[in-house]
Amino acid sequence: MLITSLQNPRIKQLMLLQQKSSERRHTGLFVVEGQRELEHCLEAGYQIDSVFRCPDLMAPSALLLSPPSSQKSISTFDVTPQVYAKIAYRGSTEGLMAVVRARNLTLADLPQKSHPLYIVLESVEKPGNLGAVLRSADAAQADAVIVCDPLTDLYNPNLIRSSIGAIFTVPCVACTSEACISWLKSHDVRILTAQLQDSRLYYDTDMCCGTAIVMGTESTGLSDTWRQAADAHIRIPMLGRLDSLNVSVSAAILLFEAVRQRSAPKP
Repeated sequence: MLITSLQNPRIKQLMLLQQKSSERRHTGLFVVEGQRELEHCLEAGYQIDSVFRCPDLMAPSALLLSPPSSQKSISTFDVTPQVYAKIAYRGSTEGLMAVVRARNLTLADLPQKSHPLYIVLESVEKPGNLGAVLRSADAAQADAVIVCDPLTDLYNPNLIRSSIGAIFTVPCVACTSEACISWLKSHDVRILTAQLQDSRLYYDTDMCCGTAIVMGTESTGLSDTWRQAADAHIRIPMLGRLDSLNVSVSAAILLFEAVRQRSAPKP
């Protein structure tokens, strides 16, 4: 079926899913653009509701979607370049996007490991920052990203774009700070809060045990709830005149310190 009009009901819904978090919550659907992102999405076992393709923009090697064994078929629609230009959230997405069923993990869904490594973000509001943190978490093979008291939903299109599909490769849970603290302590996970006050240098802190690295927003930092719950406070040395890094940069530095410590030869 070829769709040539923006007034088509399916196109209208797709655009609403991109633009409104309320529509994503209400329907339990979200939009994924691009071949790489869709590959990760399928590998993670997400259920594809429908696919929209623009044959004129698709590369010869474009993804041939193979539905999971639990899904019998995927509805596929072709669209004109004019329609695709209006519905694409970003450029260069290989003329391929899909509507996907959301999967909302909870803390109880996270796999149990002997020395887990988590990154915890409190009240993150910029989808791009969260997406970049997810990329670092994937690169460092963190066991999960936990978003506490979030100000953006996990299926925001900008988050998916900036994560380059890491939202599908790293378990990501949204919950309250209180629930997260209780869960971490019940699983003997050490809480390390990144903060300037009353802190020690991050590379002088043991991260080989079960560890949760907790970070707040650049503007307000962490709440007292997390500061009081922490087992240790850590900081990155700032040698210039500014006192903080972008949260995604800080997360990458701290995650790879944990990787370094865990891969170092034992004395």
